[in-house]
Amino acid sequence: MNKLLFSGLAIFFLLVGGCSTSGGIYDDTADQSTSGDGVDVMAMDEDCKAPCAFPRSALEDPAGVLAGRLIFFDYDSAEIKSEYQDLIVAHGKYLASYPDTKIRLEGHTDERGSREYNLALGEERAKSVRRLLLLQGVGDDRINVVSFGEELPMDLGHDESAWKQNRRVELVYEDR
Repeated sequence: MNKLLFSGLAIFFLLVGGCSTSGGIYDDTADQSTSGDGVDVMAMDEDCKAPCAFPRSALEDPAGVLAGRLIFFDYDSAEIKSEYQDLIVAHGKYLASYPDTKIRLEGHTDERGSREYNLALGEERAKSVRRLLLLQGVGDDRINVVSFGEELPMDLGHDESAWKQNRRVELVYEDR
């Protein structure tokens, strides 16, 4: 009987110790910590059933990592540059935490190339970002890919600095 009681108490204390808020899980006294995997915040959010990579409000923080919503590309390329991979992973973790949130990936190109070619390249750029989001556990049904090609330039100039701004994918959140 004593062994059973002792075992039960040992399990209880292990469980209570394992649920402690020290070590990075959100509690009432702290709202940020480091998760160790490149994401700076772990949070408990009422919409999230488990510890979330970000609180729901993280999309509204102009200084937060999720404020970055533009992915730029090299000329004639749909390859994601290494400097944007962590940003896309962070958005993927946010989306994986909130299954009611959807995102639209808008692909853009500069003005060089035919209209058809640019529409296809814009779509390939958006699909490259989509693939990385899928690897983070985001459902395909929550990602909408659209290409605008050269039709909606960010910079109306006709030189390399303008073209550099126009070769992009924009991450646009829906249903928030």
